[in-house]
Amino acid sequence: MKHFPFAALLAAALAIVLSACASAAAPAATPTPVPQWLGAALTDINTGKTFTIDDFKGKVVMVEDMAQWCTTCKAQQDQIKAMRAQLSSTADLVSVDLDIDPNEHADTLKTYTASHGYDWMYAVPSKDVAREIGNVYGAQFLNPPSAPMMIIDRQGVSHPLPFGVKSADSLMKALQPYLSAGA
Repeated sequence: MKHFPFAALLAAALAIVLSACASAAAPAATPTPVPQWLGAALTDINTGKTFTIDDFKGKVVMVEDMAQWCTTCKAQQDQIKAMRAQLSSTADLVSVDLDIDPNEHADTLKTYTASHGYDWMYAVPSKDVAREIGNVYGAQFLNPPSAPMMIIDRQGVSHPLPFGVKSADSLMKALQPYLSAGA
């Protein structure tokens, strides 16, 4: 009888160890699903062509959420323009700005981009796309004055950047590892 508690304790310890080994060999948890908005149809306001962010897999995509009234957004776009001018080639980089203000429209956005010399892709996403961006990355991504931006790498993984206006140099530094990878 004196050995029974020891045997029970030994059996319990062995069960715990075996359980830990079994769970260590179990398959990894299901990866986080790719956000649906990456496959949502968007229309380039300058060309009228429909595209999705997923269309650019294999390239690096820089996305900025913005509004035409937002002076912080304008300052950020000026930095994007300066950064793009510094690149020897933009073949592997796609820049996309999304006007997330539900009161703004493609026709005024086209005038806005032309008047400032912004020559990259601009689109007005649907309310559902804007809502998903907010749900996935946080409400601050729907607040244009916070200068929300992200880099989507060649595999389609999103990498949000710090909020606030980013200089052309800091954008280059943020992009460089993704542009160098798999180039």
